Amino acid sequence: MTGSGNDFVMVDARVSTPADWTPDDMQAVCARGTGIGADGVVFVGPGSHPGAARMIYYNADGSHAAMCGNAALCSTTLATHLGLGTPAGMDLETDAGTYQSRAVAAGRAELHLAPVARPAAVPGLGLGAGERQAVLTKVGVPHLIVLVDDVDQVELMERGAALRFDPALAPDGANINFIAKDESGGWRMRTYERGIEGETLACGTGAVGAGCAIQEWGLGASPVNIESRSGRVLGVRASKAQDGHYDDVWLVGEGRMVFRGVIT
Repeated sequence: MTGSGNDFVMVDARVSTPADWTPDDMQAVCARGTGIGADGVVFVGPGSHPGAARMIYYNADGSHAAMCGNAALCSTTLATHLGLGTPAGMDLETDAGTYQSRAVAAGRAELHLAPVARPAAVPGLGLGAGERQAVLTKVGVPHLIVLVDDVDQVELMERGAALRFDPALAPDGANINFIAKDESGGWRMRTYERGIEGETLACGTGAVGAGCAIQEWGLGASPVNIESRSGRVLGVRASKAQDGHYDDVWLVGEGRMVFRGVIT
């Protein structure tokens, strides 16, 4: 499945669970050119009660991550397809918490996320040329949102890795999301994703973090549309509460099945 270019091998957890897989298995399946090719492996099965689905996510390197926004959008579509939840709404259980989600149209889904803490500056983190501001936020997993002059001019592999492993973000590091306004006044984003250690074509939770940061910096208001590297647009809605955190947070985007089969 693909979520705006963020692609996943989706596994029916009623047939195969994470216990059946090793990190080497996941790396082999996610390898582009010699495997299916994907940014991660996602297991989707029944949740803890009727109408709930359970999502378990692993990065392409076999490491576990608590949450992935685009994987959650894909899981919502798949759970509907498998009859685990209804299109109108379901409880999507993840290792970062339980979220409300729904399949709003063919290949598109919405995810209601937990409140997001106020994005904060990172003490000791230095900015490079063309980088204007940076804040750290957590949307299931940590994201460093970096405002730049032009996302196309970012040396993403070099600068993304430098920030991802910067001592100021130790010990966990973070996904690095570079954002900039385009000529039409919209927003564009490029992502260096930890666990993949490279660029991904979209990042759902990163888009949510960026949407909150844009509001925090006074550069835009909800809703915010963010064009991913794939050219597809992710929508973010969030309301800033009086204490500074962001509430009623929604991510809207693609969750589309590309093909299905049996892994041998």
